[in-house]
Amino acid sequence: MPTIHQVAERAGVSSTTVSHVINNTRYVSPETRERVLRAMEELNYRPNVLARSLRRGETRTLGLILPDSANPFFAEVARALEFAAFRAGYNVIFGNSENDLEKEQVYVDVLVTKQVDGLIFMATGDRSQSLETLVRGGLPVVVVDRQLSALEVDTVLTDNLQGGLLATRYLIAGGHRRIGCITGPSHLTPSAQRVIGYRQALQEAGLEVDEALMVRGDFHPRSGYEAARRLLELRPLPTALFACNDMMAIGALRALAEAGLRVPEDFSIVGYDDIELASYAAPPLTTIRQDKVAIAESALRLALERIAQPELPARCETLPVELVERQSTRRMA
Repeated sequence: MPTIHQVAERAGVSSTTVSHVINNTRYVSPETRERVLRAMEELNYRPNVLARSLRRGETRTLGLILPDSANPFFAEVARALEFAAFRAGYNVIFGNSENDLEKEQVYVDVLVTKQVDGLIFMATGDRSQSLETLVRGGLPVVVVDRQLSALEVDTVLTDNLQGGLLATRYLIAGGHRRIGCITGPSHLTPSAQRVIGYRQALQEAGLEVDEALMVRGDFHPRSGYEAARRLLELRPLPTALFACNDMMAIGALRALAEAGLRVPEDFSIVGYDDIELASYAAPPLTTIRQDKVAIAESALRLALERIAQPELPARCETLPVELVERQSTRRMA
């Protein structure tokens, strides 16, 4: 492996000058800089980025912990985050907790051992003891899609209550009066807020909030399928359904098809997230869009600002949502 001293000798400069060119820490004339860069290319010299970063007290890496990489919403946020971080000169190390608190803690420990400069965290629940020590110890942490109780930490959320309102108001405006709701896990803030929006929209319209029309799912397609089958046992039948994520909505579409109900002719359905798969469902799914790129870029910006200015007060950013109308809904005659 060529050394910095060999590069300096080839370029006819000191090793210090080569270091300044590599790290951009002092003015070097364009002619000298060109000689150094040419010598590096001729010798195929590659700076030891890790060693240099450690000397500066940084590794230019971020940790990202996901609760469920099988959920396309989290996968799409992760992809957008990795892309944005790469453009900013950072690498991302991923960990998938699979909604397991013990596994989540193991990944936190691993990422700390890897000396990540910051941690972007999609927690398994709404409380994470694994983060408390890190935050108090000064590790830059940004929590995404969760509100952690009793912990002052930078947070990126979307307006889940507004999303529940938008979905349910849209169905009510379409003439529907018996509207089912497939909820997510009740202990998660996003799911709970979407259900609050659903209830509030019904109350605004003077409609009964019927607990029988709310069936709990787990954000996976199978639970949407099973919840829809339960809703189809009710009499009178609901005419529309709000599913608290797209994966459950897609599962519900299958249950409706098996029951001989046409969507949207016989039954309307609205999902949540606007994952890429939603536009390819049969029929394409009307849904509430969460901007995954905006979520990722906000989380990265907060993390980098926290790395640069550890003394900043904790911040919480709530991003807007919007309804995307496709072919899974229609107005009642």
